[in-house]
Amino acid sequence: MNFFFVTEMSHKREKNDILDVVNPREGWFRDVIKDVTKRSTAQQVAIGGASGWVAGYLCIKVGKLAAITLGTSILVLQIAQHQGYVKIDWSLLKKDVETAKKVIEKQAKDRYTGAFENLKRFFRNNIYLAGSFTGGFLIGVTF
Repeated sequence: MNFFFVTEMSHKREKNDILDVVNPREGWFRDVIKDVTKRSTAQQVAIGGASGWVAGYLCIKVGKLAAITLGTSILVLQIAQHQGYVKIDWSLLKKDVETAKKVIEKQAKDRYTGAFENLKRFFRNNIYLAGSFTGGFLIGVTF
């Protein structure tokens, strides 16, 4: 027969037991990028090329699925409209799309004002990693 004893020490937490995973400025991704940029040029090219290839391959696979889904939806909608199951007010649809476009553009402008500049700075500071990622991405797209 086994007995488990619980002591008072097991209920107390030490300072090292708490892990802060919510701090957005010191995330694991930022640490990984900092570590990669300190490596040799050959390692940066290898890591950038491999991650670019994976990203390109996944982008094409997801893109094909999205295109098939969107194309099928449009085809079914057109057939349903032609058969009389659905009546579409095209002028109202066009007006709603224009309104949504303006709202999205305003939100994107407000939230991501410096995103392009940050991306340019990253490419400029990490030319080997960014260049090999771009090459790997293009290779991954071809598969």
